[in-house]
Formats: sequence, structure tokens, C-alpha cells
Amino acid sequence: MNNPQAIDVLIIGAGPAGSALTIDLVRRGLDVRIVDRSAHAFDGSRAKGIQPRSLEVLEDLGALDDVLAGGDIYPKLGLHAGPIGVPWKMFPHKEATPDVPYPNTWLIPQFRTDRALHARLGELGLEIEFGKELTELTQDEDTVVAKVVGADGVEEIVARYAVGADGGSSAVRKQLGIGFVGTTDEADRVLIVDASVSGLARNRWHMWPGLGGKLIGACPIPHSDMFQWMIRLTPDEKPPQEIGAIIDRIHSHTRNRHIQLHEIHWKSVFRPNIRLAEHYGRGRVFLVGDAAHVHTPAGAQGLNTGMQDGYNLGWKLGQVLAGADPALLGTYEAERQPIAAGVLGLSTEKWGGIAKLDPSSMKRGKDEQQLSLTYYGGPLAPADGDSGDTSALHVGDRAPDAQLLTADGAETRLFTLLKGPHFTAIAYGPDAARDLDLLDWPTTGAQLKRLTIGSAVGFSDSQNTLRSAYGLTGDTLLLIRPDGYIGHIATRDFLTTTQAAVRAMTPEARSRTMSQPSHTSPGPQATG
Repeated sequence: MNNPQAIDVLIIGAGPAGSALTIDLVRRGLDVRIVDRSAHAFDGSRAKGIQPRSLEVLEDLGALDDVLAGGDIYPKLGLHAGPIGVPWKMFPHKEATPDVPYPNTWLIPQFRTDRALHARLGELGLEIEFGKELTELTQDEDTVVAKVVGADGVEEIVARYAVGADGGSSAVRKQLGIGFVGTTDEADRVLIVDASVSGLARNRWHMWPGLGGKLIGACPIPHSDMFQWMIRLTPDEKPPQEIGAIIDRIHSHTRNRHIQLHEIHWKSVFRPNIRLAEHYGRGRVFLVGDAAHVHTPAGAQGLNTGMQDGYNLGWKLGQVLAGADPALLGTYEAERQPIAAGVLGLSTEKWGGIAKLDPSSMKRGKDEQQLSLTYYGGPLAPADGDSGDTSALHVGDRAPDAQLLTADGAETRLFTLLKGPHFTAIAYGPDAARDLDLLDWPTTGAQLKRLTIGSAVGFSDSQNTLRSAYGLTGDTLLLIRPDGYIGHIATRDFLTTTQAAVRAMTPEARSRTMSQPSHTSPGPQATG
């Protein structure tokens, strides 16, 4: 057959991780296809908690409005011991602040998260190709060839890069021969059921603990009459299948015969896998999401970690396709694998504590929210590099939000200015602004938005929200990566040190004599 022209990237798997990555690639103008072996989008509630950091990612990708409309804040737990129900605040409710606009974990069933991401892809003009299953994957120095089988037969897709986002049983990972290290406890099984329910208050996430790790939980799914039931099965128990048998199982454990299930919308038996891929890719093929790491359900970490995998990889693929050093793609595993390892430990500890009826295991806080995750000490943020620190932040930390004023006095958020596939440089103070104007930037790849704070034509930090969140004590030049992490901090030698940091993340910069005038006013465009 004729060798078709290679697309830029093939994504295999249309769950949250694959869809988030695809959005990021498409908005960079890349030629992308996304295939999924399922006949249609996932229709279960499964992973139902979106963490504050992921809400920020979804805002940048343009899918946040649908996610907020499809969910709600978590209710209090209702811990049941016989006829007594005790309220328990699992998630401390916080008010938004200038640096953290979304401080609370958001309750939304996975099928709505998937559809929000798919709707955003549709807005960008890309259709997910459902019903296409990967059967073979080969690669050489320049391309990847994937054989997929669909309703129209076998198709060969040629791409410059491919990404496996195809879940814990990833066909891509198996084709690459990458080990998936960890454990699966076959005796520890949970029946998950989405059902329409009556006879149960919707203002609580109900828990009926029992000895020996026995547990039934029922979490209300917002804007519906459904609950997500989690029924922890005994080692030799056969999962009930029919609605009557499931009701009997619930009644026998809860002792509450007022609870009635009227319709089963989705069900699955879940085994808590705790596994981490030995590598996050090989050659021109990468892994994201559950293909790279699987977790227990405790703490709502897996879906969030997966989406942020894609968010980390997307801009790096775009830069390398535009001519940056391919070594940049090696930083994907170096940055994300340690994050997943830490998250695996957190969710495993929480799951084990729930089995022991440890109340602290039901508490959720800063660790789960993923706002403090950092790449400091990694290849793009070396602890002993020439990037400085502020009094609050290291290079590699999440870039906080802030409230600013434009030159004409209009209010705006820093995150509004960061939104998009570009890098952002922020000059705080006149010396930093002067050197920002001289900073070279390449004509290819992600462009640079230049912001000055404190000048007559720039932005004003009148309430000191930027100064406070970023710990600024003097002139500072900040480089923000497209994924919202700090790529460089310069408190001296602004131009020299920043230019060196830029070279590691971009195609070769043009000479200054060929560059267009830089832009330091509050306008929205990104410039070279």
C-alpha cells in the first residue's frame, strides 16, 4: 500500500489523559489523530474528584466551564453506625484567594469530565475516532506506524510520535515491552455501581464501615438522582449482578431497608492495582495516565495525575516538532515519574487506612490537591543551577495566580494572561523590564508573551498579590512554561541566565538583528 504522509502525533485512548493532551496539541496547530477501541465515550462515574490544580489545567485548556457546570463541591461524609449518622467534614471548604482561584476539590462523575474534554476537542475541529483498536505498533528513527482495526478493516497510521493513553491494560505499553511494576490484590475487590436511588439523603457522602475492612459507600452524583455505590467485597464473595441482589447486599450491610435502587446505569468490579511503568516511553512513543501508573481510588489522584501527564508532555512534543532538541522529551519521564510514585504512596496509604477504619484516612487536604507538586531538582529546574529563588518560590514550582490592573485600570487575572500554548515572561521592576525587551526568542514553536509589572505601559500589582504570591523582594524576571510551572527565576544577570534557560526549552533562537520589536504592553498577543 502507499505510505501515507505522517501526521504529527497519534493518541491512542480518549480518556481524560489522552483527551487533555490532544487538546493541547491541537491548539498548537499540530496534525493529530485520537483513536479509542471503545464504541463510544465512557459512561460511568468511576474517577469523580477533580483537584484544584487540575481545575487550573482545565481552565487553560478551555474545558473548565463544562466541568464546573457538571459538578459541585463535595458534601460532608455521613458515617453510619447502626441507626446513628455522624457528619464528618472530609474536605475542608476554602474560599478562593488571588493566588488559588479554585481551592476546593470538585465532585463530578468521570463521564461528564470526559464529555467536557471531548466537547472542547469538537470546538477545535477534531473528532475522536471510536471503535478503532490498536493491534500492532512499530517505529524507526523518524516515524511510528500503528495498525488499528475498525469497522472499515485494518488501517496503518503513520505518525512522527505516538502516545499511549489506553489505560492500565495498555496495549501500547505491552507493544513497547515496558514493565509495569507493582501489585494487584485479587482478594481486594470493590463493586462500583451507578444507580438511581430513593430513600437516601443527597447532602451526604454516606459511609457504612464494618469490621475487617468491610465497607459500603454511596456518593451522590451532582445534578442527577444517582449515587455512586462502592461495595467492598469479601475475598470469596461473588459480586451481585442483578439489581435485586445488589439491593439485598446493601440492605444486609446498612440495615436500612428504606434505600431503594430503581435503575442501574453502570457497574464494574474494581481491583486496587498499585503499579508504575518502569519507563514513560521508548523511542518515539510515550505513555500517559493509567498506561503509566494505576492507583487505589482513595484521594482522587489517578485521573488528575493522568491529565497533568498530558499537560506536561504536550508542550514538549510541540517544541520538539518545531525544532527543539529532542532531549526535551526526556524530561517528561524525569519530571512526571517521581510525581506518580509519590501519588501512588499517598493513595495507597489512604486506602489502607480506610480498611483499618482510621478516621484520618478519610481526611483530604493539601497533599491531595496537587498545588504543591514541583519539578524543582529535575532536569529543567536543577537545584544547583543558575536560576535564583524568590522568598516564596523555586524554579519548577507551580506559578500562582494574581490580581492585576491593566494600564487603563481594568482588572485582570494573571491566569487569564497565561492562558494559551505560549510561554510567558514577567518582568517585575525596571531593570528586569529592560532586559526582557532584549530577550531573543525563536520564530518557531511556542511563542513568548512579555509582561511588565509596574511600568506606565505595563500592568500594575496595586494590591501586591503578585509580589506576595511570588515572594518578590526586588527586580525579578520570571519565565513561565506553557504548563504553568516556573521555568526560570532571575534576580540578577536577568538576560544572561534567562537566555540560557530558554535554550533548553525552545528551538534555536533567531539573532536579535532579525527579530521584530518586542511587546511589553498589556495586549493579549504573544510575540517572538
